[in-house]
Amino acid sequence: MRIVTAGQDNTDRAMELADRLGLDFCMRTDEIRRDERYLLLDEDGLSLVQGNMKLRGDFRHMIKRVLGGRLQHEKMLRAVRFKEDTAGLLAVDATAGLGEDAFILAAAGFSVLMCEYNPVIAALLRDALDRAQRDTDIGEIARRMELREGNSVDILGTLGWKPDVIYLDPMFPAKKKSGISTKKLQMFQKLETPCANEEELLTAAFAADPRRIVIKRPIKGEPLAGKKPGFSIDCRNVRYDCHVVRA
Repeated sequence: MRIVTAGQDNTDRAMELADRLGLDFCMRTDEIRRDERYLLLDEDGLSLVQGNMKLRGDFRHMIKRVLGGRLQHEKMLRAVRFKEDTAGLLAVDATAGLGEDAFILAAAGFSVLMCEYNPVIAALLRDALDRAQRDTDIGEIARRMELREGNSVDILGTLGWKPDVIYLDPMFPAKKKSGISTKKLQMFQKLETPCANEEELLTAAFAADPRRIVIKRPIKGEPLAGKKPGFSIDCRNVRYDCHVVRA
């Protein structure tokens, strides 16, 4: 994979990022093959590009889900709700991806630690988070989010504090459809494969001693690592399995 920059203004940053990720650096887009997957750094931020598809972390599109009273309709929040106000509670999104679920938690008042092991996805997420934290509309929400790159199993073992919620979304395979959004997801999944060791991840989550573990699953999927949850919340296409660890 290569990183390509558009314009001289981004050259230094692109070269630093290429060095950190161990990627080749390129300034000429005409050198890119039609089917090549690459990172593009331009005035819009950092994107993963392949053909005519572009995947970029961007929390601006989440505004319609969190403002104007719409946040209360997010089904995930029913799974993480406590009797007390969620403001100031601590959450870990141990499978952050591009951070959309973490953003929902932060919008609800949680301080959220995001864990992402894939360095390319972490770079996309960090770029999106940096932009969001400077945004006048969503900056307050984004500043409650922190990214830590690395294996979430290791991170959960060295927290030094007990989370209120640990959220897990071990990626499940995309359905084979021809839609653009699904193709983008499949492009993403070439970097972020479904969880290979479910039992290790769930064991680490329990060992971190949170009050609750919430796991996003396919609506008809088996429980993570075969462990039956205390209760579940069903939605149209997904299910949230909940383990109550501490009262």
